[in-house]
Amino acid sequence: MGSTSLIPPTAGMHHMPEPDLLQVLSPLGQRREDPDLDPWLTDITPQMLTGLHRDMTLIRRIDTECTHLQRQGELALWPPLLGQEAAQVGSALALQAEDYVFPSYRENGVAYLRGIDPLGLVRLWRGSTYAGWTPAEHNVAAQQIIIGAQALHAVGYAMGITRDGADAAAIGYFGDGATSQGDVNEAMIFAASFHAPVVFFCQNNQWAISEPVGLQAKRHIADRPWGFGIPAMRVDGNDVLAVMAATRRALERARNGGGPTFIEAVTYRMGPHTTADDPSRYRDQEEVESWRAKDPIDRLERHLESLGEDLEAVRAAATTAADEMAAQLRAGVATLEEPGPAELFDHVYTEPHHELERQREHYRLYLEQFDGPQLTAGAR
Repeated sequence: MGSTSLIPPTAGMHHMPEPDLLQVLSPLGQRREDPDLDPWLTDITPQMLTGLHRDMTLIRRIDTECTHLQRQGELALWPPLLGQEAAQVGSALALQAEDYVFPSYRENGVAYLRGIDPLGLVRLWRGSTYAGWTPAEHNVAAQQIIIGAQALHAVGYAMGITRDGADAAAIGYFGDGATSQGDVNEAMIFAASFHAPVVFFCQNNQWAISEPVGLQAKRHIADRPWGFGIPAMRVDGNDVLAVMAATRRALERARNGGGPTFIEAVTYRMGPHTTADDPSRYRDQEEVESWRAKDPIDRLERHLESLGEDLEAVRAAATTAADEMAAQLRAGVATLEEPGPAELFDHVYTEPHHELERQREHYRLYLEQFDGPQLTAGAR
């Protein structure tokens, strides 16, 4: 894994060169040579590129459909990922089946590529379930709403991997705003101290709700992990190939005993923080348009076209698949049932727990005071 981008600087902080933005595909879709990333992309074929295009198209359609569903009153909230498709697709497809994902609330694309039904995502944000999927079935933890908490969970799991002697790695996703949270910094301390096989994947989408990244980070976020003894890469997050290569490198390093790696994927949140947010109140439209020119799907389409691929056929196939998925998603929403109060106490512990049963009984007595739902399984 010897690479200049993973070697800590020997000079003092004020003389440390800023890390390069690793890039394989330019915004115009031109393939660029990169000695750090090219060795990790030797298997890329036009067929694989078409698959990446399809995955990003499907994920964008899930995001668009769910945003519409929220606007129509079918979902309580939705955290859009528009513009971040390459960061999620590239990193998710670098994972192996035994690797474990610890997402924030925005990694809906990662969840989809790990085999989770989009309806599971919808059920969660509709309030029809207390967890959208069974983590052990997909090696994807439940989405974390508390900012940055999943970084500690990822490191803890990675330490368990080491104890078990397993050939796997953990990856924790979070945004630029989470890097100011104590949990993320504590996680990096533990990861470095215990040489944990974990990848910290930061999607720097430029905005922590309404605060720009420059307010909390006076240098690149990728500079920070070096202080914990963790090598870092700063990659173009709208370049699906660069993200895939960087994540492959980091995961291989983790599995081979190299310890943690930090990836800063520089991207942009084109939509609101959530559907409860109005980004026009705090950011300039010119900034949004400048990033629109770096769109990850457009970039890959330009590259496919330069390779002589039938772009119209590629688009048509991806659109057809997206239309079918969207129709199934909407049909599924119409069949969703609301959970009964009893389900709140299910799946908290793997075995019966007396304190939990006490709480269940206390809540049942409380509900009996009202004409509303009773605490029985399936009550609505």
